[in-house]
Amino acid sequence: MRTLIVLGLVGFAAQLVDGSLGMAYGVTSTTLLLAVGTNPAAASATVHLAEIGTTLASGLAHWRLGNIDWKVVARIAVPGGIGAFAGATFLSSLSTEIAEPVMALILLALGLYVFVRFTAWGLPSERLGKPLRKRFLAPLGLVAGFVDATGGGGWGPVGTPAILASGRLEPRKVIGSIDASEFVVALAASAGFLVGLGQENIDAAWVAVLLAGGVIAAPIAAWLVRHLPPRVLGSAVGGLIILTNVRTVLRSDWIGITGTPLNFAYGVIVVAWISAVAWSLRAHRAERDAQLALRADEPTG
Repeated sequence: MRTLIVLGLVGFAAQLVDGSLGMAYGVTSTTLLLAVGTNPAAASATVHLAEIGTTLASGLAHWRLGNIDWKVVARIAVPGGIGAFAGATFLSSLSTEIAEPVMALILLALGLYVFVRFTAWGLPSERLGKPLRKRFLAPLGLVAGFVDATGGGGWGPVGTPAILASGRLEPRKVIGSIDASEFVVALAASAGFLVGLGQENIDAAWVAVLLAGGVIAAPIAAWLVRHLPPRVLGSAVGGLIILTNVRTVLRSDWIGITGTPLNFAYGVIVVAWISAVAWSLRAHRAERDAQLALRADEPTG
């Protein structure tokens, strides 16, 4: 019973983060399942089965609050589903040990870009509103879906920073669109796991409590993402991407940092992350006050 309660709380917290920042439900939940001894394929299958419900609830909540660009969803969801099905089907025989640090390095670079751009300059406006092309979204969905299924999470960490970095869609709509399209990805990945694994090692009770926690958190997260300032949200997303991927990069054979130096690096990143979010919040308030003052000085005609 204690395990089920903990899983329910994890599902709630993971969806609260995922629905607010567009990532981390799968990563958080899969990490816990692996920690209690679940094999990687079964852990990913459990999480994706739960995500069918959580992503549906999250997508509906984001839709009601106007956080979704349906053109983006239409162009990225189907390739994402194809990639997820392929990744789930071959997970049991596929080794991602070599690819993992490479992908983490790419994500880390994207995270740094988003982190610096939003913290220093705020919401990119020079291309905001221009359409995202299918030739960009389709390959992105294919790769993100494959990584998501094989890694137990990755749709948000791959898709969110890539679309944010384009500067063509405001952060809340990036997150809402990624969350809505993830329903198709979760559905396809689950189908792939059922084909590859059957129901072996998939605990229905674990799926149910992860789902319940996520469904409760979904509308709260959708409300948060609509009301958080884009500049602050961008800094928060960038910091989360960095923190999520730096561990894999630093512990890889390329660098080999472990123990105290690794913990020190975590501490530095967390301090920088908190400082950046605080800076972005102050900058947002200053910009808002300047705009209010400008409007107050305008003639009322």
